[in-house]
Amino acid sequence: MTDLKERLLDAALPHVAFDGWSEATFRAAIEDAEVTPAQGRAACPRGALDLALAFHDRGDAEMAATLRAQDLSEMRFRDRVAHAIRTRIEIADRHREAVRRGMTLFALPMHAPDGLRALWATSETIWTVLGDTSDDVNWYTKRGTLSGVYSSTVLYWLGDESDGYRDTWEFLDRRIDDVMQIEKVKGHVRKSPILSRLMAGPNLILDRIKAPTRGPRSDLPGHWRTPE
Repeated sequence: MTDLKERLLDAALPHVAFDGWSEATFRAAIEDAEVTPAQGRAACPRGALDLALAFHDRGDAEMAATLRAQDLSEMRFRDRVAHAIRTRIEIADRHREAVRRGMTLFALPMHAPDGLRALWATSETIWTVLGDTSDDVNWYTKRGTLSGVYSSTVLYWLGDESDGYRDTWEFLDRRIDDVMQIEKVKGHVRKSPILSRLMAGPNLILDRIKAPTRGPRSDLPGHWRTPE
């Protein structure tokens, strides 16, 4: 994120609670950051939408730095995932109303693709920090599943009035447990002689799906490997 965009974001946050991620907020941020409208548009061509995405990216970056500074080796893997999501939400809690306004913004049909990309980026960041090395269809299913867990937990958290968000963390644990049950079922299918034979055809197709080439992050995932 550029220094200018950082300044605009810092200037915008006090206004978001009142005006949302709107043109009014963007104009106020330009004025408070003491930059010209042309400079503001150069940093954020889509105005407040770009600032909302920058706000989300900033939270992801802080989460990644926080997790990398911690020793999670003693945790079960499911607990590492839950801890990562909780860390991300605790970071978001500093600007809870900005998150709420962001959910409203990305619920609009014209901004939904940007919201989905931001959600996918959070899941990708979590899996990358936790050391995921999958390079097949699991790369997609892990991130897709985590996106569902994270987004549903954020929605629950936004309406949670329990002490210390206790109800949210219990909700998160239940969602993680649900995912682990799915993984157990998949394991039973792989071990079953009958079911594994029934899945041989679909698995042959799925085996040709590969994760994106490692490198600069793209918006959304993947490529299809052509059979040799």
